[in-house]
Amino acid sequence: MAQENPSLAACPACVALPAKDSMLPKLSADETVMRRVELSLPSVHCAACISNVERSLNARPDVFGARVNLTLKRVAITAADGPDIERDLIEHLAAIGFPALPLDSAALEKTRVDQAGRDLLARLGVAGFATMNVMLLSVSVWAGASDTTRDLMHWLSAMIALPAVAFSGVPFFKSAWGALRVKRLNMEVPISLALILASGVSLAETIEGGDHAYFDAALSLTFFLLLGRYLDYRTRAVARSAASELAALEVQKAQRLLPDGSTEIVPMDALSEGDILLVPAGARVPVDGLVTHGSSELDPSMLTGETLPQAVGVGDKTHAGMLNISGPLHIKAEGLGEDTLLKQITRLVETAETAKNKYTSLAEKAAQIYAPVVHLLSATAFFAWGFATGDWRLAVNIAAATLIITCPCALGLAVPAVLAAASGRLFRQGVLLKDGVALEKLAEIDTVVFDKTGTLTTGHPSLTNLAEIPLHIQLIAADLAHGSTHPLARAITGNITGKGQVSDISEHPGFGTEGKINGKTVRLGRADWCGFGGDLPRQTATWLKLDDAEPVMFLFQDQLRPEAAETISKLKSAGFQVLLLSGDTPLQVESVAKSLGIEKWVAQATPAEKVDHLDALADQGHRALMVGDGLNDAAALAAAHVSMSPASAVDASRSSADMIIVNNDLLQVPQSIRIAKAARRRILENFTVAATYNMISIPFAVAGFATPLMAALAMSTSSIVVTLNAMRVGYMK
Repeated sequence: MAQENPSLAACPACVALPAKDSMLPKLSADETVMRRVELSLPSVHCAACISNVERSLNARPDVFGARVNLTLKRVAITAADGPDIERDLIEHLAAIGFPALPLDSAALEKTRVDQAGRDLLARLGVAGFATMNVMLLSVSVWAGASDTTRDLMHWLSAMIALPAVAFSGVPFFKSAWGALRVKRLNMEVPISLALILASGVSLAETIEGGDHAYFDAALSLTFFLLLGRYLDYRTRAVARSAASELAALEVQKAQRLLPDGSTEIVPMDALSEGDILLVPAGARVPVDGLVTHGSSELDPSMLTGETLPQAVGVGDKTHAGMLNISGPLHIKAEGLGEDTLLKQITRLVETAETAKNKYTSLAEKAAQIYAPVVHLLSATAFFAWGFATGDWRLAVNIAAATLIITCPCALGLAVPAVLAAASGRLFRQGVLLKDGVALEKLAEIDTVVFDKTGTLTTGHPSLTNLAEIPLHIQLIAADLAHGSTHPLARAITGNITGKGQVSDISEHPGFGTEGKINGKTVRLGRADWCGFGGDLPRQTATWLKLDDAEPVMFLFQDQLRPEAAETISKLKSAGFQVLLLSGDTPLQVESVAKSLGIEKWVAQATPAEKVDHLDALADQGHRALMVGDGLNDAAALAAAHVSMSPASAVDASRSSADMIIVNNDLLQVPQSIRIAKAARRRILENFTVAATYNMISIPFAVAGFATPLMAALAMSTSSIVVTLNAMRVGYMK
């Protein structure tokens, strides 16, 4: 039998663990070269898990500190450096019931240094601070200060505003210059022109001792635009973090067997086809290949999404990414690097992402029309007033006022403000929005496609024929099952408590467990190993063989999530088409589909076939939401119009998905769709507000009735209205 998927196992910390090596003396930290090791711990579930892991690790003489992060399911260990320290720590954790995966600390460190976010926040802070100070200085001018006092206030404002605009406006200036270099217009071009004109006109008025300067207009414009830019950035930052987490979990090194029987640890790029690799229990298979020695069971869930282990022996094929559960294997490398199945799935994901990123958001569509119109209006006002009056200074002021009053600040806030409010509301409900555009896509869907195992079901098998099995057989099976961590064994011990009557229990990797009772041999495991020669059942099963008696069959069925039926019912009531797309057998898929009322389903679908099904839906004009959790779903999640994945999913699926269901509650699927539709309404309303504002204010500016300061105040008012409207999403019933 095989080890259970850690994310689905019963919490192993229910029984306090002894502190390993607790009697050995600690090494001296002053005389030791220390190293920080970070490991993924997918099986930690509670405070008792944290206590057991930390206590056991801290008791080791070569460990100087260990801290578990339950949210990230990760442990950070400070230990004495050594060539095998990471492997030793992984083996130590596996021995106490907590399978661990290596993490690339260098890849994780990149996510901690959020340079772009810190840069935007710094520029936003400078713009906000400068705006407040310049507005305070402007109070005296607005109150009627004149001559020397007025000029002094203007010069002080210039000394604050000009450096602040130059520093804080860099993101807009760089983007505008990049567009102009390739003879293209974008939203940042009118923004940059408005900032430069407002600052330039104000400086000219200050030098000439004019009555009015508009430094506060330039600064407030900068502040509001940076606020929208930062809100948009934060909604996208999670996706980058998830991708880095996925990269950190990739196998970086392998153990290669040498002719003398010893092993050496080598990087993946040093391997060649034909190399024999040692894959110990608890490690991931680094290459595609053939088993040349040993027998074990592999957890294929990362590749297929199905949680039941796959028995392997000499001559069987393996794939990179599978978790070796029971015993050590020697594997002959046949597929390396880009030739592995894992990389093929990765390429499918990349191809799907490329197509998916062609989606044009509402803001981008508006920008394509808005930017040229703004320039045309401002230029028209400048030349019309210049030639009509001959006063080019007045013409510049009116052109600046037109640019400021039409500056897409409200438009720039229309989407980010709604996304910030909606993502906050979703997060409070247990859904993490990774991509802001996903909210717009989610509001457009008409079809919902579900994976089966781990999505609609728990992936945790339960006994279905317990009442048909004699009690003494149940008790023997429970005793044998206690000697295994296989998911079927866990299902037995979850229903039956043994009496300890079986002795000499041993586990045979890939076959099952064996023991003695009253001098008789008893086995629990595979059909052929237990002497069952009949037709195999269509359900998942294991057998118990007592001496020469006929084997007894235990049948299992995957459990539906408690909220699955209500979720499907709500989606169908709302008018959505629901499909089930799974890599499992037709019998299992049909059974789940019928129990949930899903009419359309597909079984035994490979990752590529799942993508083909979604592409076919798109060709028919449907916009599909994909909900899945396995690595075999990663390409489909990327190919779908929009996608969601539960937090219990593998890292590749969480990285490909647009939204993560943090609390694993499927009812968040219909709830999220409802919020997305409301958010889309708010976005369209904000565009309407921005358009109405421009229709009213532009004639005033072009006619010369609005100064740059009045334009800035009008622009700020429209931004505030847009922001308040966006906040309504967060207070929906």
